[in-house]
Amino acid sequence: MLRSKETAQAEAVFTAILGRWPDQPDALHFLGVLEHQRGHSDKALALIRRSIAIAPTAPDPWNNLGNVLVEQQRFDEATEAYEKCLALHPDFADALNNLATIYRRRGLHEQSETLCRRVLSLQPDLAQAWYNLSLTLLERGQVEEGLMANSRAIVLWPRHLQARNAVPRALVHLGRLDEAAQLYREWLAVDPDNPVIQHHLAACSGGTAPQRASDGYVERTFDAFAATFDANLSALGYRAPELVAALLRELVSAQSRPLAIADLGCGTGLCGPLIRDLAGSLDGCDLSAGMLEKAKRRQTYDALHHQELVAYLLDHDVRFDALVCADTLCYFGELDQVASSAASALRPGGVFVFTVEALPDDTTEHYRLQPHGRYAHQRDYVAQVLRDSKLMPAAIQHQVLRLEAGQPVHGWLVGATRE
Repeated sequence: MLRSKETAQAEAVFTAILGRWPDQPDALHFLGVLEHQRGHSDKALALIRRSIAIAPTAPDPWNNLGNVLVEQQRFDEATEAYEKCLALHPDFADALNNLATIYRRRGLHEQSETLCRRVLSLQPDLAQAWYNLSLTLLERGQVEEGLMANSRAIVLWPRHLQARNAVPRALVHLGRLDEAAQLYREWLAVDPDNPVIQHHLAACSGGTAPQRASDGYVERTFDAFAATFDANLSALGYRAPELVAALLRELVSAQSRPLAIADLGCGTGLCGPLIRDLAGSLDGCDLSAGMLEKAKRRQTYDALHHQELVAYLLDHDVRFDALVCADTLCYFGELDQVASSAASALRPGGVFVFTVEALPDDTTEHYRLQPHGRYAHQRDYVAQVLRDSKLMPAAIQHQVLRLEAGQPVHGWLVGATRE
């Protein structure tokens, strides 16, 4: 039942077993896995640790303990849990692959490759291990071998969007745009209506760029990333929510009453806890249902809406005192519609704070679709779009928003007020 996602039925069985045998270790373990699937990580940890205390020589609970700790970004503890699992069962393929992933993320590529190859000697058709090996090899600069490993992963795991997209994205970071574009063309040949492939092909091939990323692209991309989004951004030194929250506080410091605030493209809700104390009401909107489910678990927002942000703003005329938008408008090229809809949703004197990635000041382009799939904007263009929509720029600050492939991602932190 648990594997079939019949969580209510599975929970009833586990609870019945534990009602009769409170220390049954398998029921404790799998009830912990169920709580992990629901996003209740603290409950999951407590249950799995109880199972381990009762049956410390069972390897599976140690592996799943590591998985929960990874989602909580507790990588040292996760490494320890995987190592405990492997001490009990040295050929436990999932734990080997999980540990290889942590090593890769930490830049320990030689150790990661060794573990991946060990997994594949045990289970030659384990797609996750081929995928992990492909990224490890690419990050070591072994491009041809990495592409061969990626081909094996695709054959074994053809519909796993995040995995299949990771390799051409790695090629983009290596500056090998032609090879990345060729992979996207091959993928598009078998999945011609896929909005993710269409967008990334346009980004890395230098073709005509759309004015913004499609709703389908945003929804499918972030649904695929929802489970690991927070952990991935933490590893990249992600600063946009903190920057947005700090500038919002500065711009509304003179206001004493609680504010009606909307978080546009709220994702997993990283901005919410940083601005909750300013809000009489705090709403969020996002195109990704997976992201909204994660945001809901924070219990920070008064309402969450599964809606595209421009449409959401147009449905809320003169409703808000403040709008925040952290690292979402990098999926828009043209900003006119965003700015005008934000102006219509703000009350007079209301504040709009957001980030975009930055083009150099001397460029003549208003915006550019970059090879990695996000847009960057020219400073003067951002200021002019705001003025045209009756939003007066109060701040356009250069900031480093995060790291990518070890390099800083430069952006504009923007604050504007409605006339």
